[in-house]
Amino acid sequence: MSGGGDTIAAIATPPGKGAIAIVRISGPETKALARRLVQTKRPLRARVATYVTICDERGQRLDRALAIRFRAPHSYTGEEMLELQLHGSPVLAREVMRALLACGARLAEPGEFTRQAFLNGKMDLHAAAAVADVVSAETSAAVRAAFANLGGGLASEVERIRESLRAMLEELAAAIDFPDEVAEPPRPRLEAGVAGLLERLERLRHDGELGQLLREGVGVAIVGPPNAGKSSLLNALLGSDRAIVSEVPGTTRDTIEETIAIDGVPVRLVDTAGIRAHADRLEGAGIERTQRALAAARIIVLVIDGSVPAGGESTELLARTEGRERIVFFNKADLGTRGCPVPPIAGSVVGSVYDGRTLTALRAAIARTGWRGERLDLSRPHLAALHEFEAVNAAIDALEGACAALRQGHPMDFAAGELQRAFSSLGHVSCREGAEDIIGGIFSRFCIGK
Repeated sequence: MSGGGDTIAAIATPPGKGAIAIVRISGPETKALARRLVQTKRPLRARVATYVTICDERGQRLDRALAIRFRAPHSYTGEEMLELQLHGSPVLAREVMRALLACGARLAEPGEFTRQAFLNGKMDLHAAAAVADVVSAETSAAVRAAFANLGGGLASEVERIRESLRAMLEELAAAIDFPDEVAEPPRPRLEAGVAGLLERLERLRHDGELGQLLREGVGVAIVGPPNAGKSSLLNALLGSDRAIVSEVPGTTRDTIEETIAIDGVPVRLVDTAGIRAHADRLEGAGIERTQRALAAARIIVLVIDGSVPAGGESTELLARTEGRERIVFFNKADLGTRGCPVPPIAGSVVGSVYDGRTLTALRAAIARTGWRGERLDLSRPHLAALHEFEAVNAAIDALEGACAALRQGHPMDFAAGELQRAFSSLGHVSCREGAEDIIGGIFSRFCIGK
């Protein structure tokens, strides 16, 4: 990605026709571009929408639109910015972009506006990543969780922990360097302080894992023998007839994937072909895809016809999925329960896809199995990027080492070394001096114009 001396421009609205199309410009030549391409009876005022005429580089009128100026450093990027709100024609937006590029602007790369905001001190790296999470959020809970990270709260919490570590290190340094003049701090007090910091970091990690669920969702494979009711279950959970339902075995020949939200968590449901030993070549191809979906899923919903005695395919699937995160659903209880084992399998659900209470029980079982029914406090910032998890994990490991050194009576140098390692590791969570590959990885997730 290029340096900060360029003036960049991009269409900031999605492709296609709409009420408006927004074009953004940012950089040192923004004012010069506005003077050349924007005609107005009065000067553009900061943060005020002004009705203007947009022209091309030859002075030909393109559109009547709204222009909003943002002065540096009080803009999103920290640079001079201009936002043009055009009529929502894709052709018109492209013509305005062509004129801007002809006059010296450069097409922005994905995430370059937010990258400039980061480089100009408008936000830390964690908050910049949260912008991408807001844009890509699939549920309202994911949006709220991403917004919690926009305010820099994570950096503040990590810095408070580092301040506590700095105070401990200063106290230990004095005792180690001047043992005749400065007494060692009491080990129980020091160990209690380290344990408190360890608990705060573990909570950060735990909240980050829940936040990861909100962003990425959970994969759930619906598997079972033919005619057990897998497609009917998918349709019932979706509330629409997405999959074809038939009494003919082998109707489902391919995997069907749809997403629902359970407790705010995106759940990707994959309806699969029924697994049976005797299948033709086409059905066999569907079964192979079922096997792949079964291996990749975080949770398995094993659907079995509970109205008839269990067959060999059901028994084989029960044995094969044992030890996996699974929910065994004995379907068709409205027709009988001869196939339901006594005593019941732990965590199993008995019922019918046509019964609302059964569907409620299955949603609760997915939440209990996938994230133990826990809810993320959406007002609290949490870890989001891989490098943040790695930094916190390293700090937790170091603090556990410090606790062990203090508890086992090792010299204070041992504990001080571990505390220094924790202090250094936490400096990588959202510091401004992030590695270039980490920075590039974060901004590569963005769309052009953001």
